[in-house]
Amino acid sequence: MRRRTLLSLTAATALGGALTACGSAITGEDSSGGADGGSASGAVRVGHLPSALFAPLYVADAMGYFEEEGVTLELTPLKSGQDGVPMLSNDQLDVMVAGFSAGMFNALEQGVAFKVVGSMGISPGDPENSPTALEVRQDLLDDGTVSEIADLRGRTIGVAGGPGATGGYLLAAMLEEGGLTLNDVEISNLATPDQEPALTNGSVDAATPSAPFSSSIEEAGIASPLAVPAKGTTGTGVMYSETFVGAEQAQGFFTALAKGAQELSADGKQTDEVYQILADTLGQDIEVLKASPMYTYLPDLAPQPDQLEAMQSVWIDAEQITYTEPLDIAGIVDASFAEAAAG
Repeated sequence: MRRRTLLSLTAATALGGALTACGSAITGEDSSGGADGGSASGAVRVGHLPSALFAPLYVADAMGYFEEEGVTLELTPLKSGQDGVPMLSNDQLDVMVAGFSAGMFNALEQGVAFKVVGSMGISPGDPENSPTALEVRQDLLDDGTVSEIADLRGRTIGVAGGPGATGGYLLAAMLEEGGLTLNDVEISNLATPDQEPALTNGSVDAATPSAPFSSSIEEAGIASPLAVPAKGTTGTGVMYSETFVGAEQAQGFFTALAKGAQELSADGKQTDEVYQILADTLGQDIEVLKASPMYTYLPDLAPQPDQLEAMQSVWIDAEQITYTEPLDIAGIVDASFAEAAAG
């Protein structure tokens, strides 16, 4: 199974540098929150991971949809969604657009309060054009050592953030197709740019890189995809602080965000305008973006409680969550903003 979109090693390396360097262009000023949510200046403080995965945010901003709703943004780059959880609970952020994690569930169980109000990237499930794939070392595929997912039992797989991160959940979703769980493999916590050298030197047997790194790995003949997340799988979303849920700007922010999602193509092939917005905002090469598979988005960005249920179950079984009695997901999710945006 080889995807049709292939990039050079140089392009992937350049993107890695761009992700590291793009923070200064999109960082808002640090400020303390007001009683009604938002900064002292009235701006909505949004924590995000600078990535095309969160395209609705950048598109809505560039197209003026937040301005139309009377919303001013302060964008604060984060290294991971887990970094933003305490900032949400302490009213240092109003909104976080990021990946979910086992640590997020642990924080909720320990009394940290925030709401999941929306979804972000949804896996298209296309084995030829998926933004995330389970890449297996080519030598293992060529000699027949690995021919199906079940053959990965006991083998080492590189995952950005480790088993308790969004990538760990996506891996679990792919392993499930072969009757395996996270407990059946060894997981090495490897940043996405580090997965290619690890595959090359044999320190991991497989990895879960995102595009364009996955495409670069395939083009170099280092690995090939054995599986992709099923259509509808998601591990990212939109979170509101407990204070911001009741804020005057909460609905306007979400309505604008949903308008940004509606500008994105359902098949992942975006307009030149969208690609230019992402290139300008993230400091990425536009040709790299055009060649990279992208996630799809629901037009109303409705939250996906079934996916949250699945994540919680996966991480409890993998002992990444410190509790054993599942949280009631209904108490975590607030779908009212998406419903209002759709209406």
